[in-house]
Amino acid sequence: MKIALINENSQAAKNGIIYDALKTVAEPLGHTVFNYGMYSADDQASLTYVMNGLLAGILLNSKAADFVVTGCGTGMGAMLACNAMPGVFCGLVIDPTDAFLFGQINDGNAISMPYAKGFGWAAELNLQDVYRKLFDGERGLGYPKERAQIMAKNRGILKDLKAASCKDMLTVLKSVDQDLLKAAVAGEKFSEYFFANAQDEDIKAYIKGIVG
Repeated sequence: MKIALINENSQAAKNGIIYDALKTVAEPLGHTVFNYGMYSADDQASLTYVMNGLLAGILLNSKAADFVVTGCGTGMGAMLACNAMPGVFCGLVIDPTDAFLFGQINDGNAISMPYAKGFGWAAELNLQDVYRKLFDGERGLGYPKERAQIMAKNRGILKDLKAASCKDMLTVLKSVDQDLLKAAVAGEKFSEYFFANAQDEDIKAYIKGIVG
């Protein structure tokens, strides 16, 4: 699985801690982690939590990523921005229990975490435990197990509801403020990672026109 990490400007200084924790857990499980930044508070390309959501939508809908790990100070803003995008199902995850239940019940394709609120001693250990509960083993099996069938049915209903209530990603890209879009894809490693992994040719072509 291709896992994309996205950090916004207020917590950019913690990117290294988050990336190391994610790699430590995900790579031995056979996943590949792509760090889309921000890498530091001094990055030339600055992301807001709103841009995190737009970038998550681009990566997931183009299939450049299979899963997105993002967040902000509380995790709430980035979660809301992600869930504004078509095809993105993002959960607010604070601890390993959240990660387990989100993976088994909701089986979404993105999580948002708080990187300021509650981020203190041994925060990197909490991150590793969260990622382990999320990426080790099969997701979507239900919890409790006897409710697995109804949970899977509800996930399908939610997917259909989202498809009915959202525009497709290409239409979103053409409709959003183009300066906002340019800023969201201006990261140092964006072009290298995105164009090597994206599979939707229409989205690729549109983004290529944006980044030049």
